Amino acid sequence: MKITNIALDRLRLELDPPFRAAWDPEPRRHFDVTLVRVHTDEGVTGIGSGDLMDGFETYKHLFVGEDPLAITQHVKAIETANFHGAYYWPLEAALWDIIGKVHGRPVSELFGNSARKLPAYASSGELKSPEERVKMALEVREAGFRAMKIRIDRNLVDEGIAAVRAVREELGDDFEIMVDLNQSWRMAGDTAHASDLAKTRKTIARLAELDVFWVEEPLPYADLAGLKQLRAENPGVRIAAGEMHHSPTELLRYLEEDVLDIYQMDVVLAVGMHRARMLAELAQVKHRQFTPHSWTNGIGVLANLHVCAGVGGGPFFEFPYDPPGWTPERRDFMLAEPLRINSDGELQVPDKPGLGVELNEDAINRWRIK
Repeated sequence: MKITNIALDRLRLELDPPFRAAWDPEPRRHFDVTLVRVHTDEGVTGIGSGDLMDGFETYKHLFVGEDPLAITQHVKAIETANFHGAYYWPLEAALWDIIGKVHGRPVSELFGNSARKLPAYASSGELKSPEERVKMALEVREAGFRAMKIRIDRNLVDEGIAAVRAVREELGDDFEIMVDLNQSWRMAGDTAHASDLAKTRKTIARLAELDVFWVEEPLPYADLAGLKQLRAENPGVRIAAGEMHHSPTELLRYLEEDVLDIYQMDVVLAVGMHRARMLAELAQVKHRQFTPHSWTNGIGVLANLHVCAGVGGGPFFEFPYDPPGWTPERRDFMLAEPLRINSDGELQVPDKPGLGVELNEDAINRWRIK
């Protein structure tokens, strides 16, 4: 089997009303997706998505004509291309889709087959008042979720904690709450200082009183000592990070120094499926958890789900969901059917070979950037 072509479709869904993401100072008026299709001479096509694949045409020749099943070779080649361009992990997801289809098995089975479904948490993306956040949390619980993540702006800590407190008081102790401080994520041009350790220590202490399940990215990635100090001072709060960490060797350092409770490598935006599996298994050897970041479109969600379910990650899986601004219909507009949780708040791994992606070609044709 040989790769005959790698086709990229750039799609742009216009958002009306716009989505006001907590990490973006400007309302998001459109949602861009790059769809990757790897074609082979035996008629098997692999599908991937996630990062936008900017500049990939320069490196396409490294893969066309090669065996799509030679995944280790391709992972190494993608890493060398990443060094010179963007991050091309959606291509690896498409290759794993081919591998699963060739073997007639879901990719999660090839990665260990630890679970067929995972409890999902509703991952919110907007900043909302305590009243608005409680209203949304009640809708989330009604939809079947048993956990949600609330984002806090570093410049609006009091307001963010007030929203967490309001949700805790309204929904009680049986509903899990995660908090994301987004201190390792920056939009282009954001040169403001991150919250320093002293301020963050106070924030974590306040959140600990509200029994949050984890606090995500409380400090920039470089502050290993600070992250370890936060863990030591707040034994009842898990510290999570790593969603956009592109360096497997640096993540190995985190594991060696036992920096985090929960590792969140994203397989289509940060380190790829093969490396995430390796790092997740090492984390589990050290009795730490792997719960991948999955704030992407439905294809990227599926890629992360297969790895997480394969290796036995958890205890929750990220499900981007913050209606009315961010819904499965918006997120998964390129799919035949948007991904949804079941009545028990779980996301089921598709039982089809590969990643289980089914595209909506009409939507793709409609929203393709000409």
